[in-house]
Amino acid sequence: MVQKAKILLVDDRPENLLALEAILSALDQTLVRASSGEEALKALLTDDFAVILLDVQMPGMDGFETAAHIKRRERTRDIPIIFLTAINHGPHHTFRGYAAGAVDYISKPFDPWVLRAKVSVFVELYMKNCQLREQAALLRLQLEGGDRSATGESKEPAGLLAELSARLAAVEEQAEALSKQLDDESADAAAVATAAHLERKLTGLRRALDALEPGAGDTSPVSSSN
Repeated sequence: MVQKAKILLVDDRPENLLALEAILSALDQTLVRASSGEEALKALLTDDFAVILLDVQMPGMDGFETAAHIKRRERTRDIPIIFLTAINHGPHHTFRGYAAGAVDYISKPFDPWVLRAKVSVFVELYMKNCQLREQAALLRLQLEGGDRSATGESKEPAGLLAELSARLAAVEEQAEALSKQLDDESADAAAVATAAHLERKLTGLRRALDALEPGAGDTSPVSSSN
């Protein structure tokens, strides 16, 4: 069963959190509430999140400061952050949001469909990365000779390679479809860059898998006799 992605919603106003949950419930993912920057940072200590929706105007630690803490942590620095704000102080305010590490900056009131579509892209990218990590783990087990089947018996290398190749092909197909979707919809540059990064990882894993195929390392030319 595919595990659901977690989406962190950070806002000090309960009614705003309720509105976000109503908008994003159609994605059928796990929505986690945080009513302050401190509470958000605490949640990030133990759970992995696909994307963070972060309110800018909060008492105490505001959105900018919270984002700075998130980006300083190795565990959380790569999580996409979408800033939400009810006020607009002009280009300087927006620039500060991007400088703090946001991938997007949306002013309230926002279009629910647009917000849901943006979040869904990052959720899908997160899912693809999870699948990629799974394939990489299986490949590492093969390289270390430690892979075991459910019955406790070792799999034949050829059989395991075929299984890994099939699983990787499925992820590659889904990643390609997602990239085409991003191109068609003129998506955010951050989402496109993340998708490109995923494709590079897939290419590297495919090369490593191909190198394990029988005869792959036999590239020496046949010598001719004098």
